[in-house]
Amino acid sequence: MSHEMLKREIGQSGIKASAIGLGTWAIGGWMWGGTDEARSIKAIEASIDAGISLIDTAPAYGQGVAEEIVGKAIKNQRDQVVLATKCGLVWHTQKGNHFFDYDGAPVHRYLGKDAIVYEVEQSLKRLGTDYIDHYITHWQDPTTPVVETMEALELLKQQGKIRSIGASNTTPADVRAYLAAGQLDAVQEEYSMVNRAVEVEMAPLCLQQGVSILSYSSLALGLLSGKMGPDRVFEGDDQRKDNPRFSMANRQKVAQLMAAIAPIAEAHGATKAQIVIAWTLQQPGITFSLCGARDADQAAENAKAGLLRLSEAELATISQAAAAHLSNLDG
Repeated sequence: MSHEMLKREIGQSGIKASAIGLGTWAIGGWMWGGTDEARSIKAIEASIDAGISLIDTAPAYGQGVAEEIVGKAIKNQRDQVVLATKCGLVWHTQKGNHFFDYDGAPVHRYLGKDAIVYEVEQSLKRLGTDYIDHYITHWQDPTTPVVETMEALELLKQQGKIRSIGASNTTPADVRAYLAAGQLDAVQEEYSMVNRAVEVEMAPLCLQQGVSILSYSSLALGLLSGKMGPDRVFEGDDQRKDNPRFSMANRQKVAQLMAAIAPIAEAHGATKAQIVIAWTLQQPGITFSLCGARDADQAAENAKAGLLRLSEAELATISQAAAAHLSNLDG
């Protein structure tokens, strides 16, 4: 294990951050069975103590709850944090595209200039800061030209309110449109051993254009955590309960993959989840891995993955096992 947290640059922004980032969707409580503020603040503090500088949040995570909790946790160490938050999922206006309802109220995808300028002020207030290091369009809005969206983002950058620009849940065509309109530093996409679509077109495009990829769901909502045996039972509003990806058959296949990873984990004095995250970070074009944590122990465990450097042989062994056991999962 290296003693150094792996650090990488966000696109061409000049901003360096830890390759492991803390994702705060679960901290907002929405779709994860509620929130516990004190425990969440400890998780964020433990992440920073363990060398994680990248913290990723969004207004949509509990409609401001996650941002407020992050703001409280980083209050006295703002300069140690590379703060990422998002815009484009709105409930203050009904322009754009209806996306879903939250507590009976409509949430729209909207990336018009008026909304972005409004949203950034709301986020700055909740986060208790006067700048955001990386500002990301959360979902894409087909009703607004990318040129207008980028104009708003470039304006915020000139004003010093944001330091770099990202886009999430995009297609390669979206990325090309952003690049044509200005400086896109990063995309944020789902990527893991069980969801490798990014490798086909997106990763090569981003490598060629100097765009970072912040991958999320590296552990596939816990499926690849090494703690998700065939006998696990899901209850309440847990989104995994009826998810075909968590079928018994899938968990048996994942158990075979974990058996192949176990000796590598032992050799590094690491957990299987840490090895999965380290593998993710060493895939072509994948710059950062965002990992959720709901308490201090999970946060510290995730951070340690940023100290691992897998050899070419180890990477090959893991990739072969993934191909053998994960190629035909349900869902």
